[in-house]
Amino acid sequence: MNTIVENNTDTFELQVRKLVNSQRDYFKSNATRPAEFRLRQLKKLKTLLLEHEEDMHKAIFKDFGKSKYENQLTEFFPLIDEINITIKNLKKWMQHKNVRTNLLNFPAKSYLVPEPLGVTLVIGAWNFPYNLSLTPLVGSMAAGNTTILKPSELPAETSKIMTKIINENFDPNYLRVVEGAIPETTALLKQRYDKIFFTGSPMVGKIVNKAAAEHLTNVTLELGGKNPSIFHKDAALKVGVKRMIWAKFVNSGQFCITTDYALVHKDIKDEFLKLAVQEIEKGNFSKENHNYVQIINERNFDRVINLINPDKVYYGGNYNREDRRIQPTILTDVSLNDKVMQEEIFGPILPVIEYETIDEAFEIIKRFEKPLAAYLFSDSSAIKDRFLAEIPFGSGGINDCVMQVSNPNIPFGGVGHSGMGRYHGKYSFECFSHLKGVLDKPTVIETNLKYYGYSEKRMKIMKALS
Repeated sequence: MNTIVENNTDTFELQVRKLVNSQRDYFKSNATRPAEFRLRQLKKLKTLLLEHEEDMHKAIFKDFGKSKYENQLTEFFPLIDEINITIKNLKKWMQHKNVRTNLLNFPAKSYLVPEPLGVTLVIGAWNFPYNLSLTPLVGSMAAGNTTILKPSELPAETSKIMTKIINENFDPNYLRVVEGAIPETTALLKQRYDKIFFTGSPMVGKIVNKAAAEHLTNVTLELGGKNPSIFHKDAALKVGVKRMIWAKFVNSGQFCITTDYALVHKDIKDEFLKLAVQEIEKGNFSKENHNYVQIINERNFDRVINLINPDKVYYGGNYNREDRRIQPTILTDVSLNDKVMQEEIFGPILPVIEYETIDEAFEIIKRFEKPLAAYLFSDSSAIKDRFLAEIPFGSGGINDCVMQVSNPNIPFGGVGHSGMGRYHGKYSFECFSHLKGVLDKPTVIETNLKYYGYSEKRMKIMKALS
């Protein structure tokens, strides 16, 4: 099978079924298991990405005006780094992991064996279409699986270039990109996989999880939520606002782990707002400066501008429908009942909510589902300890925002409504692997404790050894 192009739903579903079956047969042949095979494929992918780098920059600019520089910073460089880290460490990750053996099983050795899961489906997201499609793909390849990749259809040009790079250079029995929208994704989800990795909204995540449950398929869901940034009254405000504002408006706020709303202590609110405006204006978030990408499509554009209450605009609020760009906007005097607080914003709007005590700030956060990320700006050890102990979140930062995602030693993932599972670096390898537990016991020595002929004496010995 070289292509999947049919428009007829029944025919497409049949083709997908054949593709899944052919990948399962290829996986069962053990071709993907050797370290040499995995490394060869990863190096090949890296080479292809570097060869097509300019094409990838042009494609994403056509989709939503994302410049080469921002694409390099937020997608291309992190992706290449992920591949480099994986290539460097793969053989070590594949080794058996020794664990302790208890006295009851002495003499023996115990270890964990990482093994690939089988046929995997990776469904990417549109906001960082290269990074959020290809980074989990790297984890699946490293773990020794076969993979079907379904990029988001919204940035159509990036989907095309990924399809070209992969489908023209890899065996479809090993790796295949399948393009399409809801009907194609629905057909894909009807098949049985050994792993599904999905990045997107909680609403669609529920659909994916339900489809996976029909086959008892292992699932990783990277979703989203209302991510808070707390600015305590002792925060190093100038540098804290600088870091948060950059993180908030990069990619026009279309960033699942950026600040969704800021909780600012009443004593520093005026200074916070002044500094926030200064940072926005220094950033020159404009089309001409190529620092400010478009909203992905008209539907999302309309959704975002409908969250702006003109009566609460402190700064910004302007937009250009023809160009799908919305000015960085700060809202003040925001209440939890406002429309902007009823959903994840996923756009360049920053609601600012004033609080008086840290208990009040924490209570506001707890009214929402567990966020994908949370951030605290404070130099107080006591406040830091409380933040870490009392606020659940997938990943986060103290005195910084979103940069935890750039450290491959920190797993990326959600909790509760914001997702399940984790990946990046070694965690990507583990995400797409099963750690098989093994007790390896010699036959030279044998005791009779566990065999029939139980007694009080034997049970006391067993208890002591357990």
